[in-house]
Amino acid sequence: MKAAFLPDRGVVKVSGDDARNFLNGLVTTDVTAIQPGLGRFGALLTPQGKITFDFLITEAPAGYGGGFLIDCPLPLAQSLADKLGFYKLRAKVTVDNISDTLGVLAAWDGEPVMKPDLTFADPRSDALGWRILVPEELVTRVADVIGAELAESTDYEAHRIATGVPRGGLDFMYGDAFPHETNMDRLHGIDFDKGCYVGQEVVSRMEHRGTARTRIVRITLDGPRPEAGASIVAAEKPLGTMGSSAAEHGLALLRLDRAADALEAGTPLIAGGIAIRLTEPDDLKLMPKKTVA
Repeated sequence: MKAAFLPDRGVVKVSGDDARNFLNGLVTTDVTAIQPGLGRFGALLTPQGKITFDFLITEAPAGYGGGFLIDCPLPLAQSLADKLGFYKLRAKVTVDNISDTLGVLAAWDGEPVMKPDLTFADPRSDALGWRILVPEELVTRVADVIGAELAESTDYEAHRIATGVPRGGLDFMYGDAFPHETNMDRLHGIDFDKGCYVGQEVVSRMEHRGTARTRIVRITLDGPRPEAGASIVAAEKPLGTMGSSAAEHGLALLRLDRAADALEAGTPLIAGGIAIRLTEPDDLKLMPKKTVA
């Protein structure tokens, strides 16, 4: 088993009598189902349904003061805390950016020998393993406790990319992507049965009408890696944008119908002058429309 401290992740804590209902009315995941030892994947959207923050969230046990702990991108942690504070109004809620005292350890390729407090399975994919919220100075001790060999954060990034899970800021831009485009619906990040939240109408419409025409898909590289953000074209026709990559694996945000047409015609996909190919052509399948009985 491997474990790596992720220096680019921060933690925001939301506590208080109204914390659960407060968060549940804002984010895409069902916060009522969260408990200590169980994590969920979710996002805070604009009213137009685009992602402003995505995160993993778990509940802290009583011994840690209760409340909810949000594992989010470190550069956005204070902005997330400020945005939640903006929504707070008269709710009995306290929001704190505690990234200075608590960080994120990722563990994968195995089962922890034991699970320390603040450990939960990554809800996006079984292959991603586990998240452990821990002070950075205790990382070596925690790795020993769970029976993991310490690795670099770049090793985890390579594993994330090979697993096909996108990362905000690299594979899509915050404020510019809908949840379906980033596969949140396939990564258990949207609860379609919960009550209202910010941006819900747009997300529900995309789900039921099958209007997601752009998605992040897995690609395979046989040579040099294109830079993140490079334009992807086929016969000079724009298809999308290159995301993150490591070794022979990569992610790309593609217009599905145009990429499918290029694949059928045998036209190569080019990103920044470098040929790429789809890892799994079925990734291009459009989401079917849903009918109400």
